[in-house]
Amino acid sequence: MVMAVDMHKTCYGEYCGKPVLALNGTTEIYGDCGVCPRGQTIDQSKICRQCVEYPELYDWLYLGFMAMLPLILHWFFIEWYSGKKSSSALFQHITALFECTIAALTTLLVTEPVGYLHINSCRVKKLSDWYTMLYNPSPDYVQTLHCTHEAVYPLYTIVFIYYAFSLVLMMILRPLLIKKIACGLGKTDRFKSIYAALYFFPILTVIQAVGGGLLYYAFPYIILVLSLITLAVYMSASEIESFKDLLVRKKRLVVLFSHWLIHAYGIISISRVDKFEKDLPLLALVPGPTLFYLLTARFTDPSRIHLEEGSGH
Repeated sequence: MVMAVDMHKTCYGEYCGKPVLALNGTTEIYGDCGVCPRGQTIDQSKICRQCVEYPELYDWLYLGFMAMLPLILHWFFIEWYSGKKSSSALFQHITALFECTIAALTTLLVTEPVGYLHINSCRVKKLSDWYTMLYNPSPDYVQTLHCTHEAVYPLYTIVFIYYAFSLVLMMILRPLLIKKIACGLGKTDRFKSIYAALYFFPILTVIQAVGGGLLYYAFPYIILVLSLITLAVYMSASEIESFKDLLVRKKRLVVLFSHWLIHAYGIISISRVDKFEKDLPLLALVPGPTLFYLLTARFTDPSRIHLEEGSGH
């Protein structure tokens, strides 16, 4: 049985803790109340403990969502600036996927435990765990006791590390690729997808820094809402009104199946179930929005509506 030796006063604040300075046999010796070292968080007794738990399924889904954001934005801007006649878009898409994959694997390898593709983490208990800087106590109402630490280690900082690796890999690989294969584009258009990334990476970083905790709880609903909106906009812009229209071009099927995968990802994230078998019935809802759109598109065709209004008058 481990005994405790605590010669210090009570620990104030919601996230202040006492580090374990030494272990003398079965006796733990604690330090002054303050900030916990990186990779540790407080337990119920206000003692700093090492984060040794494995992330839950929901934690991995959150990290997957944050990893997908740069990739989806890369693909969007590559498609936007490549043009319909450019043959370089496919290679750029593959390169972006390669960059993000290598960045994700490297991030996992440099996170504790170093050299392994799994990570140790602290359990997320509530929203305030993401914003410990807002809970620094002032016991005497004069001096503030700074106890800011990553209580959700490493879910907050690992995203920044991933973005940094992604940006570095993009700056190394993408210009070389574009310079060789993007012959169908003008000199000013070749690197616009890279310039776009130089804008959206800082934006994503700020979003994670300010709203990481909110995203953690809201990302399943963000996935479903945005994927439904983008699918409806794409099908409307492409004038897809029947199943036959979907089969005209392979690209339309690729976009459709991509949205279905994102729908499934959002549904699994919302269910918060560790056993995938229990999510299978819910996945039957994935094609629902597409079927609903195709079945009702002809009734909302603007030309049809104008025709009926004209015949009515």
